[in-house]
Amino acid sequence: MLYLFAEERPRSTGRGGTRRGLPRRGLVVLVADELDGLDIGERIQAIRERKGKSRPVVAGLVGRSTEWLKSVEKGKRGAPDIHMLIKLGEVLGVLDLSELTGDDTIRMGLERRSGHPVVADMRDAIESVALAASSGVPPHPDDLLARTAEAWTLWHTSASPRASVGTVLPQIIRDGRRAVRVLDGKDRRRAYTALSGAYALSEQVLAWVADSALLWLVADRCMGAAQQADDPETMASAAWVLGNVWRATGREEEAWHLVDDGAALLEPQLNDGPDSTRALWGACRLHASITLARMGREGDALRGLDDAAEMAERIPERYAHPWTLFGRANAALTGVSVQVDLRKNGTALEYASQIDPDAIPSVDRRARLWLETSRAYQQRGDATSALHVLEKATRISTESMASHPLSRGIAGWLVTSGGRLVERDARALAIRIGVNV
Repeated sequence: MLYLFAEERPRSTGRGGTRRGLPRRGLVVLVADELDGLDIGERIQAIRERKGKSRPVVAGLVGRSTEWLKSVEKGKRGAPDIHMLIKLGEVLGVLDLSELTGDDTIRMGLERRSGHPVVADMRDAIESVALAASSGVPPHPDDLLARTAEAWTLWHTSASPRASVGTVLPQIIRDGRRAVRVLDGKDRRRAYTALSGAYALSEQVLAWVADSALLWLVADRCMGAAQQADDPETMASAAWVLGNVWRATGREEEAWHLVDDGAALLEPQLNDGPDSTRALWGACRLHASITLARMGREGDALRGLDDAAEMAERIPERYAHPWTLFGRANAALTGVSVQVDLRKNGTALEYASQIDPDAIPSVDRRARLWLETSRAYQQRGDATSALHVLEKATRISTESMASHPLSRGIAGWLVTSGGRLVERDARALAIRIGVNV
């Protein structure tokens, strides 16, 4: 018998009026009858549609074309091999491979509730409920803000960002939650600003290594804290975070409108405000550009890139926003991602060739540049180049590549479809980032 977790989908009340709701954790719905008798392709389509994920997004995350996924779902080609089924299962969030195959003799757990050692302590800090305020002097907002800023810096500069940040972030969250319980007035709002920043960083840490319910919760708490802080930049930053989660769960349209509304909050201060305001506006435009590319809206996606590039020229050359890293280097990197998502691999490689990796002020993002370049080579069917570039990304941050489904998907493709020339090295790389091949 097959069990899947049902999610509570929000009801739209028009642009900017979406009622957000968390997944109902623990609510189980029997769907055995719905999937009984379906072949693998039909099961993939049924589960994809129930999860609210579009065909282009799922296809892109497993490194294949939309046409390929459509042909699989419609039974026009054979069932995917075991490695591709694993990738599809991870992207679709199924609990066991048998949900895709319909064969109970082929069982492989795919639920990634704790894909990294830091998740358990992070979960405890985020999910715990303290009904009574603890005794003692609460942390000062200045201290909370400084510790949150240091954690963000650690995230960007560490080659193992999850392991590094995961040792300090849970206590910042606990202290922040204690502070907002006992402070009032301006100090309380500033403590909420720090807490929102800690939740925002938590979303970055937990992405791809924790279950969707925890990601939804942390993103919702990030937005709730930002609204309590009553600061436009903090609310726009929270929109950027919540938009990440919405986009990753197939709610591209809502994610796009959310970050668009976040950018609108900042527009009155674009001329007279600090560089951080302009950078955050640019980050929202980049976020929208990625989302629109995944929705297949090429013109709008490229317009978002142009808007961001123009804004990058209005801030100092080496400036980078402390959360989003928006600046000239990151705007260029996002251009590579957008072109790959649009399946313009030639243009993506041209974009990548113009970027100085050392100008990207983040180890994780630097590795991401090489990952996106590897995706472009994969789209071309150039396994040798895709392998070489993915090896480069892995040398920069093995942890990041082991955590991201795109790198894991490319590694699996290289082993199964890259050819005998690269098979041995591809298999060694796959094992290094934790892909069972």
